[in-house]
Amino acid sequence: MICILLVAGHGTVLETQIKNDDTGLYSQLAGVPKALLPGVGGKKILDFWWEAVNMRQLFTEVYLVTNADKYKYYERWATANDFPLENVVNDGSTTLEDRLGAVADLQLAIRSRKLQDDVMVIAGDMLCADQNFDIAQVIRFFRSEQPGELMIYYELEESEKSSSRGIVEVCRETHRITRFLEKPQEGLTASRLASVVFYCIQRETLAHLSDFLQLQTRATDRSFGRFWEWLINEKRLDVFGMKLPTGFQLIGQVGLSDYTRWLTHYSTKQQDAPAKPITCRSFARVGLMGNPSDGFNGKTIAMSICNFWAEVTLLESQTLVLLPHPLNDPTEFGSLQDLFCISRKEGYLGGLRLLQATCKKFYQFCSKQGIALTKQNFTLKYDTNIPRQVGLAGSSAIVSATLKCLMKFYNITEDDLPKSIRANFILNVETEELFITAGLQDRVVQVYEGLVYMDFSKQLMEEQGHGNYVSMDMGSLPPFWLAYLSDPSDSGRIHSNIRQRWLNGEELVVEAMKTFAELTDQARTALQDKDWRRLAQLMDQNFELRRSVYTDECLGPGNLKMVELARQFGSAVKLPGSGGAVLGLCLDHARLVEMRQAFQEAGCVFCIIAPYDPSAGGR
Repeated sequence: MICILLVAGHGTVLETQIKNDDTGLYSQLAGVPKALLPGVGGKKILDFWWEAVNMRQLFTEVYLVTNADKYKYYERWATANDFPLENVVNDGSTTLEDRLGAVADLQLAIRSRKLQDDVMVIAGDMLCADQNFDIAQVIRFFRSEQPGELMIYYELEESEKSSSRGIVEVCRETHRITRFLEKPQEGLTASRLASVVFYCIQRETLAHLSDFLQLQTRATDRSFGRFWEWLINEKRLDVFGMKLPTGFQLIGQVGLSDYTRWLTHYSTKQQDAPAKPITCRSFARVGLMGNPSDGFNGKTIAMSICNFWAEVTLLESQTLVLLPHPLNDPTEFGSLQDLFCISRKEGYLGGLRLLQATCKKFYQFCSKQGIALTKQNFTLKYDTNIPRQVGLAGSSAIVSATLKCLMKFYNITEDDLPKSIRANFILNVETEELFITAGLQDRVVQVYEGLVYMDFSKQLMEEQGHGNYVSMDMGSLPPFWLAYLSDPSDSGRIHSNIRQRWLNGEELVVEAMKTFAELTDQARTALQDKDWRRLAQLMDQNFELRRSVYTDECLGPGNLKMVELARQFGSAVKLPGSGGAVLGLCLDHARLVEMRQAFQEAGCVFCIIAPYDPSAGGR
């Protein structure tokens, strides 16, 4: 592949304002071309681009196209930066009026050097907000996609107007550029995705340059914006888009105020980034109704709770480091007996594998979705107080919190990874990477947070790839309680052979999953009407239905013991997850106090649930 850096623009506005500035602050920059002005971190703007593309394993050659007016500046720069002087192409123009135009400059480099390969084209005078993105990732995406051209785009900042940029509309599923608009008028498109001069073009497509230039006689019409409009809207060529989660500035004719403002803005961002650790928290959840039908095209209602949480902290570092948790990922023990006791109670699988699997899947997702990540490294550590193996979604909470940190660190937005897709992502980390038996309910409620109604019907899942998820009002919820075994068995065993029976179409199981869904709809109405007695009845029905399908042997004596104990005090009760804990609703406050004592005397942990309401704030 060949890389061509274009720096042939005539920055007359900026150059004139620097020359006429009477403060004396910019006198040393008089006459200096835009690409050689100081950029982020004190490096020249062009230094950054040369650093990014100066890799023999990626490019066979790198060329620089400039104009006659500034050729001497770039000649000096080339000799000082080990850039091949013979690869500096002079387009012969000396003024803005006699310029060739960007597309003609590209064709000049291709014809004069007889280039016959795929080409990456970059405007070398663009100021980039992030100095660490990975050019190799861009090339891999270009090579791996269906045959077509590749345009780089970014999301405009709030202060930027779409009328100042070439705007693209992108199909999320295929990454195809469906529409290109050069500096559109307000209201013409809702897209805030701005294209910049950063493209990969197939060698077969380079022939279209001549066709385009024959149609455009004026230099003002020979811009890349007009070229892509023509290729996409008229020639109907396949052009794909890749997002860089960073900003680009100094595009086109800019003034001194633009230069100083954006340089300060980007420099401040760079200074702030390493100093601030990112900490994100995800909460445990209880399945209020309908579980376990989320894995069987059913419906559920679940709620995130403040009592228990997982927290992940990310801090930028020189290398990528995953720190083991001293309790959950032990590698040092007091004795062989100590190792035996910890392994018997805690198992062998801590949280470190969850961090690693999430990072691996995140990189894979971004690469596939056309999002080029920066080359920044980080250190990840986690903490959690969610009890193990009692079905409160402890594993997915760690994955969810890790994903939140990665999204913030790499500036991945809600548009890049919507909540509905995020829940699928978390599930895939656990099921595809770590082979954990799981359903979508936990991941949905940990992404949306609060009290969430979920419909996983087969039609919805097939048509849109996810269910319908509705956040519900959390005002004036009744006093739910939670109890769990202090020494639980592996909660995953409770799933038994139900999935295979369901796949086989066994009527008992299929009808049960439909009934779970019906109970969920009734519970939704009860919650909306604040009919707590009806909700309590439905919770009991949910458990009895589960018991009839899974059998007492599968549920296990520990779970059944807790259910029977709760019923002695007149409380509604059900399993909030896959086993090891029970969720209850006791409307008699006096009996609630007695019940707490009875559970504690039975060796169980008991607590009143504190619902987590995202609208009330929190991490």
